[in-house]
Amino acid sequence: MIEVRNLSKSFGSTKAVDNMSFEVSPGTVTGFLGPNGAGKSTTMRVIMGLDHPDSGQALIFGKPYSKIANPLHQVGALLDARAFHGGRSAYNHLLFLAQANGIPARRVDEVLETVGLSSVAKKRAGTFSMGMGQRLGIAAALLGNPEILLFDEPINGLDPEGILWVRNLLKSLASEGRTVFVSSHLMSEMAQTADYVVVVGRGRLIDSAPISQFISKSAQRYVVVRSPAIDTLEGLLKQSGADVAQGPDNTLEVTNATCAQVGELAGANSIVLHELYFHEPTLESAYMELTQDDVEFHAKSSNDMTFPADKRN
Repeated sequence: MIEVRNLSKSFGSTKAVDNMSFEVSPGTVTGFLGPNGAGKSTTMRVIMGLDHPDSGQALIFGKPYSKIANPLHQVGALLDARAFHGGRSAYNHLLFLAQANGIPARRVDEVLETVGLSSVAKKRAGTFSMGMGQRLGIAAALLGNPEILLFDEPINGLDPEGILWVRNLLKSLASEGRTVFVSSHLMSEMAQTADYVVVVGRGRLIDSAPISQFISKSAQRYVVVRSPAIDTLEGLLKQSGADVAQGPDNTLEVTNATCAQVGELAGANSIVLHELYFHEPTLESAYMELTQDDVEFHAKSSNDMTFPADKRN
């Protein structure tokens, strides 16, 4: 188990982590979600003993990482996919780690096969693509067969096959009873991978919950309806007691009514419908709703963008 207790960390005047507390339990994939600058990487670095907290604690098996004997046997982490000597082969990079931590050399071949790098094991790691570097970093994390694993953006640079492989790997590791803690910006991927989420913004904890419970907190549940007689339908819906809001592309977003009720109302008044469905919140919509006030950098919407005139002759 990983325990973060009242953790704070500042860099100069910037508070990267602000009195954060949460737990990561074994047997589940826990997604660590938050906008850029939310404090995710800093928190992971503190957990791994790479940064020292200003206050609070980050504990693994009830103790700081620095107090763990033979840490690679207990904790594996991928925090920087390029954290290897570019002049060494993939095999020699892992062999060095194995020898330094009392791990049998045969384990190097095993993890290279697991991550799909056996055929390039003797190539210099500095020539690897970003995706291959990610695989090598995952191999290093798995080298000691640890009970706790941390991955910071592990699918960056991977192709669709690689993303599916990482998803299945994380689920498999958690099913073995391991503690799996993974950060990602890809909500669609986390929705398919994580069992539990820890959501942060501006260094503070926003929520910590099973993924289904987190999504259920979203208020974005409504019926979407499209019709060539949308104005007439809107008036009838309001008269029936439904709450109606204008949606995109000539649709209505209806609450306090079911799809069946909207369809029956339209049929009773001979109104043609082109579209009718129930909008369920997703992890992405719930995440965007709950973190909208914690995004550090806001870009203009496409509707507000202006571009200089083309001055080509």
